[in-house]
Amino acid sequence: VQLQASGGGLVQAGGSLRLSCAASGSFSINKMGWYRQAPGKQRDLVAAVTKGGSTNYGDSVLGRFTISRDNAKNLVYLQMNSLKPEDTAVYYCNAVPPILNWGQGTQVTVSS
Repeated sequence: VQLQASGGGLVQAGGSLRLSCAASGSFSINKMGWYRQAPGKQRDLVAAVTKGGSTNYGDSVLGRFTISRDNAKNLVYLQMNSLKPEDTAVYYCNAVPPILNWGQGTQVTVSS
């Protein structure tokens, strides 16, 4: 399975972005997640979703981010609202735990 994240960009604080993750090949992972890594920091899980649609979020994004998936199309989404400068990071998708090869990620930059 190869993962390709897209949809990042530069946005002002308070703005929104929608990230997409396309998984090629056989895709039978139950739980998928979005991770992020800010400069000089470790890569952290911010949101996860199961095939059945159950979700969980990190405290820092709860109420602002929404994760979803389209199982038929092998896509995972992350809707990010009310963005803050501290959300600036490279965002990646992967299984939870991250057993797949990491893709390139997509840069999200939030200006104040």
